[in-house]
Amino acid sequence: MFGGSIVALVAPMHVSGEIDFDSFRQLILWHISAGTQGIVVNGTTGESASLTPAEKIDLLTVAVKTADSKVPILAGTGTSSTAATIQETRAAASCGVDACLVVTPYYNRPTQEGLYQHYKAVADSTELPVFTYNVPRRTGCDLQPATMARLAEVKNIVGIKEATGDLLRIAALKALVGDRFILLSGDDATALEFIRKGGQGVISVTANVAPEMMQQMCVAVLQGDYDTAHKINSELALLHAALMAESNPIPTKWALHNLGKIEAGLRLPLTELSQPLHSMVAAALKQIDRPAIEVISTIGAAG
Repeated sequence: MFGGSIVALVAPMHVSGEIDFDSFRQLILWHISAGTQGIVVNGTTGESASLTPAEKIDLLTVAVKTADSKVPILAGTGTSSTAATIQETRAAASCGVDACLVVTPYYNRPTQEGLYQHYKAVADSTELPVFTYNVPRRTGCDLQPATMARLAEVKNIVGIKEATGDLLRIAALKALVGDRFILLSGDDATALEFIRKGGQGVISVTANVAPEMMQQMCVAVLQGDYDTAHKINSELALLHAALMAESNPIPTKWALHNLGKIEAGLRLPLTELSQPLHSMVAAALKQIDRPAIEVISTIGAAG
């Protein structure tokens, strides 16, 4: 159920900062038609840190209704507090989501034992499948493979989004958890090799902009067609880099706005893409030779 290209979806906003639910619905339908295999709502790319609890519930409710069981909806429910994470996870479950994605507690930097106890408490509080999410560069702590091996014994902890970009990490995880755990990359630039080494897919930022290509790449590598996978990935390489040129989701929202998919809204403390990076993101979009992206010859003028 969980694999292939899973998009970490942006939360479209009007310039005023209010959530644009019409565009949100259209993005979900676009991803379903493009073959995206799952949608993460209220993740980092969805600006979860600046959403209110009510907005998170509204986004999940709309996502579940719009997806209509065609693709799974994963809710980002992680916080730096175990009690708050349990509360958010229960709220997400009430919306009918298919799983939750729980980032390691940020800022307070728990020990490995603290991480184990945190995730076990969250998993024990819900019937939902739970994915852990390891992104040390954002959170200040690293969920180690040995701790993941312990967590793999908890019945409804089913997988990990591993966003270190360290390809040696997947070998360590595979050695400890074997095939009983779903391993998803959280780093687009290394996702192909992550899947090739035994992962089942990627939770992708790039898929926001190039959903068909990301899914095609995942399918190719999962089927062992590495030549096709590498060809697609080479076309995406500049986009992978450009979308990380400034704090996510700033470049992604700029790209989607210039593709006519969303308005340009962001919430402080995030600000519009820096002017010197406009040409880089525009060049990355032009690099993608797919009919779904009808060339961005106007981006230079629009930016």
